[in-house]
Amino acid sequence: MTGYLRQYPPALQIATFFGLFIGFSLLYGIFLITVFPYISGYTIETLQTADPSLPKVLGYLKLTQFLYTLVVYLCPAALFAYLADPSPAQWMYLQKPPRVVPAALAILIMLAALPVVGFTSDWNHTWHLSGASRQMEEQAELLTRVLLKMPDFGTLLVNIVLIAILPAIAEEFFFRGVIQRLLIQAMPKIPWIAVIITATIFSAIHMEWLDFIPRIILGFLLGAIYYLSGNLWLSILGHFLNNGMQVVMVYLYQAKLIHDDPMASETTAWYSAAISLIITVALLWYLRKRSDQPKLLSVKEPDINSIGE
Repeated sequence: MTGYLRQYPPALQIATFFGLFIGFSLLYGIFLITVFPYISGYTIETLQTADPSLPKVLGYLKLTQFLYTLVVYLCPAALFAYLADPSPAQWMYLQKPPRVVPAALAILIMLAALPVVGFTSDWNHTWHLSGASRQMEEQAELLTRVLLKMPDFGTLLVNIVLIAILPAIAEEFFFRGVIQRLLIQAMPKIPWIAVIITATIFSAIHMEWLDFIPRIILGFLLGAIYYLSGNLWLSILGHFLNNGMQVVMVYLYQAKLIHDDPMASETTAWYSAAISLIITVALLWYLRKRSDQPKLLSVKEPDINSIGE
């Protein structure tokens, strides 16, 4: 079965992948309805309203988060790569570790973009949402704060794995490694449109509308890093940096090593965002100059030995 799908056109491959996504999502939902209450004593509804200060409750919340990332994102992406090519790692451009300069550029791009992301977040938070949508946003923020309670260093390490490492791998496999690649194959003459569409799907699927625009920008940057470098490890690195930095900053705040709450909203000046945008574009351009991007993700199989240099 390995490589079975490579004979089919991109449109059929896209339909197959979304079929896998729906299938694994249903599998996860069935687990929550049937098996999870049996092993935990909670339904997902009662778990979300239970006292999060109880270690048992917090542990089960983290378990559901772990399984969601693993089953809904990582499994369908990994299975599809297996079905799409006899060499799944090469198909996703994971076969080579990134070089130092492209890795440093990926890190700098994510850091340089923080002010422009913050500026768009300020604007996005002025959006008027319905009462139900606002309540969902508040519940999501509350869950995030619960998951990020870190009384000791061991909890920090667990959260880095749960919130930074695993989502970086799973979501980059899913969105950039599969969706973006298939969309570029489907529209090879307008690859940047495929990057934007992927970033929009990436943001929409999180269903956090007050962070919709900044997450599109983050998704676009991760997609651009992958497209320009030809190495999925670089977008995984950028994703890990974005999530991991937030986890570490929250830990430092809770440990009273820093005074500003990283989860509190702060206004970003327009000129900071403008400078951030200029620097980010310049870094993306330099990453393009250091890479073999035109060969990446073409309809024909590229020369993988020249990718990601």
